[in-house]
Amino acid sequence: MREPAVAGVIGWPISHSKSPLIHRFWLGKLGLDGDYSRFPVRPEQLGTFVRALPVMGMRGVNVTVPHKLAVMAHLDGLAPEAVAVGAVNTIVVGNDHRLIGHNTDAAGIIGPAGAIMAGRPVLVIGSGGAARAAAAAARDSGASALWVMARNYNAAGALLAASGLPGGVMAMGDVPPADTGLVFNATTLGTAGQPALNINLSALPADAVVFDAVYVPLETPLLAAAHARGLITIDGLDMLIGQAAEAFRLFFGAAPPRRYDGELRAMLTK
Repeated sequence: MREPAVAGVIGWPISHSKSPLIHRFWLGKLGLDGDYSRFPVRPEQLGTFVRALPVMGMRGVNVTVPHKLAVMAHLDGLAPEAVAVGAVNTIVVGNDHRLIGHNTDAAGIIGPAGAIMAGRPVLVIGSGGAARAAAAAARDSGASALWVMARNYNAAGALLAASGLPGGVMAMGDVPPADTGLVFNATTLGTAGQPALNINLSALPADAVVFDAVYVPLETPLLAAAHARGLITIDGLDMLIGQAAEAFRLFFGAAPPRRYDGELRAMLTK
């Protein structure tokens, strides 16, 4: 008898993650024998845990804060999109037990925001793994420029340089350029229990879109400020579900049933 397919998500902390709800929802709809769980992994335990995945019988794991960059040192190889992004959010265990890093975050951003970024300047807030995915998504969507707002000036500069796009680096709290088409928060600021992300949105054009990767709470202070200005917003569930769909294919070898997205969102927001 074939063993059930098992995958999961690692991070520190990880108790807030809604990924198990998403993957279990799709497994149930498809009638597949499998499971998906959370694994709290401290930074100092990362290498030991990742190298144990084949012994645990895992198909793979998603990777979230703070491990998206550090985990790359513990893998046997990287898929092309992970190389392009420079970060890993998905590890797949091969039949040969090799650990291959993938990145599905960029796809999760392009899905809801690719058309918005085409031909427009994009502002990415942050310089970590999610910010790298957002920069890659901006480049691949044909953004005209990239601005990176971050505390770490050197990391922000490296991210901008890697994108190959014109633009610049901004300090936290700077006013976004007046022609910005998309603002993307790739930090954890605004997450429940974390400080709010305070950005002056007054200079943005009326057709600008504000996208926050944070999904707990669903309406972050940033999105509330955007709503107050009458701007279009995209919440973190869109990215979460989009990146999860790509990871689901890698883990379970089947396309997730996206026709149930409305039902899934309703479940996730109860």
